[in-house]
Amino acid sequence: MSTQPLPLDGMTVVAVEQAVAAPFATRQLADLGARVIKVERPDGGDFARGYDTAARGLASHFVWCNRGKESLAVDLKDARGLAVVRRLVADADVFVQNLAQGAAARLGLDAATLCAAHPRLVAVDISGYGPAGPYAHKRAYDMLVQCEAGLVSVTGTPGQPVKSGIPAADIAAAMYAFSGVLAALLRRATTGRGGRVEISMLDSLSEWMGHPLHQVMHGGTTPARTGLAHSVIAPYDAYPTVDGQRVLLSVQNDREWRRLAEQVLRRPELADDPDFATNTARTANRKRTDDAVARALAGLSCEEALAGLEKAGIACARLNSVADVAAHPQLAARDRWREVDSPVGALRALLPPISLPGGAELRMGAVPALGEHTDALLRALGMTDGQTAVLRRDGVIA
Repeated sequence: MSTQPLPLDGMTVVAVEQAVAAPFATRQLADLGARVIKVERPDGGDFARGYDTAARGLASHFVWCNRGKESLAVDLKDARGLAVVRRLVADADVFVQNLAQGAAARLGLDAATLCAAHPRLVAVDISGYGPAGPYAHKRAYDMLVQCEAGLVSVTGTPGQPVKSGIPAADIAAAMYAFSGVLAALLRRATTGRGGRVEISMLDSLSEWMGHPLHQVMHGGTTPARTGLAHSVIAPYDAYPTVDGQRVLLSVQNDREWRRLAEQVLRRPELADDPDFATNTARTANRKRTDDAVARALAGLSCEEALAGLEKAGIACARLNSVADVAAHPQLAARDRWREVDSPVGALRALLPPISLPGGAELRMGAVPALGEHTDALLRALGMTDGQTAVLRRDGVIA
């Protein structure tokens, strides 16, 4: 095991955060070694704690996004609670917030205010639509931003648009916040100054719209919703097997089509048939193409179909359930699972995807109980037990 320190060892992050976008960003900073102090409301904390009870009584969203953090439960609407957070920020390297638009500024915790007072601080504002413009004060939840960014318009089937099954807008914003913090810290190392990092969910997901957005902007047609199929490649879809499963395959060029026709479909005549010999022809005759593939795979088990496709050099996959992913042989073979501590005991979690030089394993700390670290943090700020008791009596801390 490497003895090298993690990249963010010694860094302190203070986060006034909730839901997914900011918590997922700061969890990754914690994975890289940063100390992350999560500021929560005394009356229930981050509302993601109440989304479900799937993780042995804890919320799955919260377990996913908040391991490795210290929980400070304090009322920011009370001047005494706000003063505690401001003292923590004064010694921090990074501050992150994703409160409702305007709330951080009313508390004096917006990036502009904090950076003016603390020039070395990297301060991150995460919002739904950005700090200005006609949408600045709109409520922004993941599904709504998926719709505004056009993702829903290209996801689903011809008859039914659907949102992504994961919070794509939140995750996009989290990833840009994470990379923005790293870039700002790298710049601070050479200039000595931190500064503001501004992230919006709409900006982030609009960037992820990638080729559909560029296709339309530059004169092309809007991509059709095609379910698991591809709008301009055939065959490229999921096909049922005799044991009730589905196998996905993708033919990327005409050489692959020839191998598929000869070795899997057992219909070599299709390799040179002008209705199928080119991708343009196969796309124009998509139903006939799909029917030919479906007939061949319908007589095979999932394992037989995958083995035949692999032998022919055709890209393929099984259509896994979420439970299948939790038992995925590739993740198991590469030892990607660990256990993290929590208020209900050890919980299974995936290792972060980043592999560091030297073999250092990223930190996977415990999931905190609400306010678990409040007393220790207040003592570190010099408060006596008597002062802490008064704050608890008055409901300022939990």
